[in-house]
Amino acid sequence: MLVIMFKATVQRVSTSALKITQNCKSKDFHSVLIMIPHGRRCLSTGSCLYGKILPRKKPRVVHEIAGLEPITYADRMHFVPGLAKPKFPPWERGWKEPNHYQSPKLEDMPLYKDKPCYIFNQRTNVLEGVRQALWLSKSVLIKGLPDQILTLAEDPANQIENQDERVQNAIKNSRLWDTTEHRPPRERFCPSLLNGLLQLCGGLQVTHSELSKRILAEKYSLAATWRRGEDVFQVRGQNGLLLNSMTPLPVVAGQEQIQSTADQALETFYPIAPTIDLQNTHVYQEKNDTGFREDYPYPHAHTLFLMEMGNTPKLLPEQLRAKMVMFAFGNALARAQALYGKEPSVLEKPIVVQSVATNGRLFQFVVFQLNTTDLQSDSGVKNLAWVDEDQPLYEFAKVKPLIKKKVVQVPSGLSGYQPDTFKKFLALYLHGAV
Repeated sequence: MLVIMFKATVQRVSTSALKITQNCKSKDFHSVLIMIPHGRRCLSTGSCLYGKILPRKKPRVVHEIAGLEPITYADRMHFVPGLAKPKFPPWERGWKEPNHYQSPKLEDMPLYKDKPCYIFNQRTNVLEGVRQALWLSKSVLIKGLPDQILTLAEDPANQIENQDERVQNAIKNSRLWDTTEHRPPRERFCPSLLNGLLQLCGGLQVTHSELSKRILAEKYSLAATWRRGEDVFQVRGQNGLLLNSMTPLPVVAGQEQIQSTADQALETFYPIAPTIDLQNTHVYQEKNDTGFREDYPYPHAHTLFLMEMGNTPKLLPEQLRAKMVMFAFGNALARAQALYGKEPSVLEKPIVVQSVATNGRLFQFVVFQLNTTDLQSDSGVKNLAWVDEDQPLYEFAKVKPLIKKKVVQVPSGLSGYQPDTFKKFLALYLHGAV
């Protein structure tokens, strides 16, 4: 008899639990299970959804009265009602315990400074985009790439054999042949496309021996510090794939064009502060470092390659171009201070650094020429930045055709290939080797 009653009770409990899971929404049921303390059982739908838990009590605030010393139970070594809780000094272990480390106050840190530093890192999303980057680097904008660079890819001697066909194969390899997914993620095809294009350009070492004097560096850390007005600024952190060279890039702008920048005024965006969206810190070190040792055989930065990956990019194209300008400027400034010292001056031989950014379809091109390290005032010689924006390499690359209302809108495969975009990519790669 007892066995029969026990089986009936178990069946009723399991039936009630089944009704709870069926009647309650999954999210509500999961949240209630988390909120229910141990030891309480809710076997009905109403108590499952509407059961209340008492809120956590607020800690008691003990007011200190000047001139009165509270009587505690420290001497008795146990809790005594009516006596105050004792306060003991922090226990010093005598060794460093990583699990119980307490950071000192900012004012007590050895690198603390009263004047803040504004830092531009790889994820800084500046509001004003390129205009803000130009003000920070004291630069003048020139739209488009220099003519002497664009003419490099027009020479048949500098082109790749079956160039357009091989570039299209590189695009198809990254978008169509290297995956079984309907739409591969950018984290996969964007690096694959960039590496494929760099491999095509590197095949010209047979006819251009200067290309063998270059090397790619990844995950290097840059640090460059300068003063602009009364503020201190830094470009710092890891910033993509850097192509280094044994020899520096040739100067793009002549002396006449450099001297003419002294008469040009920098564009401002008042009332917005130039330091908006920059990281503000009081604990910093005024450091200038290219990220490589002094005896590194490839000391000169040639081209910086950036990739904005992800289906939801963290930087818009305007902010991405600002990042390109700032990190090209940072590489050039760190190299200039290593060569000519930290004293601000107009450089006898300007330093040129290039930058290329892509999201897997659109390409951004920047050529930056550092003419001066005297960046504190708005007057005098300024730096130059050539920017060529939003250059598509192709329009569509579909694994399956896009069909709407039984009409093929976009065919499968690669469509809308733009050969001029790769010519600009190749021209920047060949710059300094031809």
